[in-house]
Amino acid sequence: MTGKWWAILFVVFFLSMLSWCSVVKAQSNTVTSTSSTVSGTTTVDRTPSTASAPSVVVNNQDVCSFAATGAIQTQIFGLAGGTAIRDLNCERLKLARTLFHMGMKVGSVAMLCQDARVFQAMEMAGTPCPYMGKISGEAAELWAKNPEKRPDYEQWKKDNVVNEEILTDEEAAGLGIGGLLFLLLLL
Repeated sequence: MTGKWWAILFVVFFLSMLSWCSVVKAQSNTVTSTSSTVSGTTTVDRTPSTASAPSVVVNNQDVCSFAATGAIQTQIFGLAGGTAIRDLNCERLKLARTLFHMGMKVGSVAMLCQDARVFQAMEMAGTPCPYMGKISGEAAELWAKNPEKRPDYEQWKKDNVVNEEILTDEEAAGLGIGGLLFLLLLL
């Protein structure tokens, strides 16, 4: 799962935990007792403790991550946590920019081509992504011979593989029932 999905999952978990909590109100902290011989006041603290979400500081503009924190408190149990989630697309862009500034233009394009969207855009523009140091027509031929190495392989397979028979759920159920009837016929 990507970091964005973990953050969404964390927020959904946090909100669902909040919906289960009951309202907590502080009660009187003073209990007074009197007797015929001793008179006094006893203070008992009955306020629930608080779970505080930790602060995760991501204050540098050149960091490809964002912070996610949360806390939940019930009458008995408190839970707090936080994390920094990496943005892999941001990292890819920064690496490509760095390679380009170092004069490695093919390496920069190859870094960007690891994203399926960029790979497809380059293909549509007639300038295929580099393949093992090869560019242009040679790269296109090598990508055609090795489609499993494409970043968009699953989508490419759906669009281009036509000679494989794909069994639908209805056909599979029909085959299962047909096989069962054949076995009953043999008995």
